[in-house]
Amino acid sequence: MKRIASLLLACALSACSPKYDWRDYRSSNAPYAVLFPGKPSTQTRSIKLDQLDVSMTMSAADIDGVVFAVGSAQLADAAQTPAAVDAMQTALVNNLGATVTSSKMLANGMREVEASGTEKGRAMRLVGRFLAKEKRIYQVVVIGPTAQIEAEPVETFLTSFKLN
Repeated sequence: MKRIASLLLACALSACSPKYDWRDYRSSNAPYAVLFPGKPSTQTRSIKLDQLDVSMTMSAADIDGVVFAVGSAQLADAAQTPAAVDAMQTALVNNLGATVTSSKMLANGMREVEASGTEKGRAMRLVGRFLAKEKRIYQVVVIGPTAQIEAEPVETFLTSFKLN
């Protein structure tokens, strides 16, 4: 009887836990803050953006197969940032095998992009913002199965991104 009561209590408590556990995140290696929908993990690795080698740091949280991520890198020369942002966007879209369905410039200098494609037979969607400031480049993206991406969490995540 005690086992059944414990099991019922555990089920009830898990039903009350929110799907999105929004938390303020401030990067320790780049001047930005963002709200993540769960505890992010961070990884840094070298990547190639066209002919430019950069060390990109990516912080990301996965909620039911939908990834909320911010990537940032510092370049040697601010003059390289426009081409690097373009290459970063192109690489991300190509890595997903996606096609850009919408692209627009926002008032704050960010480029907002939506793309769709398929992965293992499932429809996938990318919603992202790309920008540069001085010698830094950023990508703020949500990627996942189209059916699982909800508009409100995407908007919360993207609009919470702020440069310090």
